[in-house]
Amino acid sequence: MTVRLIVNADDYGRTAAVSEGIRAAHLNGIVSSTSAMMNLPGVEEELRLARTRTPGLGLGVHLILTSGRPLLPPAEVRSLVDARGDFLRPGILLERLADLDPGQVRAEWRAQIERFRQATGQAPTHLDSHHHASYFSEILFAIMLELADEYGLAIRWPLAPPANQGFPPELADKVQEFLPRLAAEYRPRRPDYFVSAFYDEGATREGLLAILEALAEGATEIMTHPGYCDDELLRVTTYAAQRQAELKILTAPEVVGLVRGKGVALITFADL
Repeated sequence: MTVRLIVNADDYGRTAAVSEGIRAAHLNGIVSSTSAMMNLPGVEEELRLARTRTPGLGLGVHLILTSGRPLLPPAEVRSLVDARGDFLRPGILLERLADLDPGQVRAEWRAQIERFRQATGQAPTHLDSHHHASYFSEILFAIMLELADEYGLAIRWPLAPPANQGFPPELADKVQEFLPRLAAEYRPRRPDYFVSAFYDEGATREGLLAILEALAEGATEIMTHPGYCDDELLRVTTYAAQRQAELKILTAPEVVGLVRGKGVALITFADL
């Protein structure tokens, strides 16, 4: 039986401390991949550090519509921003889904991918999205799939068993219909399984060990959010101290030992 595992750390570039923690989780633990927030200041330097200090770490793009400011001038993406030029918060975005200009979404997401390419000199390994925003509507998911096809990238597949968590309740029935239909049309590379349970109160040593024990044949992605917590992180997000707790678990000797003992192959999205 071949068990392959992507342990993806979301939010690379959120702060320097988060990025440093993700690199530590790769060097000393089981994290094999990360997704970069390309609209944040300093992310190019953090990607340079990733390429030099953690060359085996898979690097993808965390498509953004719900945090910070767009890369394009706000005047060019008016349907995506508030009066200050900031991206809409998730709840507001959900209320305004019908008003989003698909061309503006496509242009902004392409700008984020291109910034990654300019910063690293290479294509990302995959696409996923902050707050799962790229899966909020049929149009948004289609744009993500078009870009993945254009750049030859794999994607996160949040409907893969055993869990499809992370969607607002009002979207649950809709995504169950249009995600499989569009995925069948575009046929993106994607893992066979997706685990989102390692988060917040679910991010425990016992929980992670149980997840690893239950890995099935094929490729599984476990979504994680490790990082070091400092004052800067505390200022910008409520998910702060939890990241350092995740880091401790992801680098725990018993966790690393279990992955090695079971012969699990740690891979990146590029290996799919």
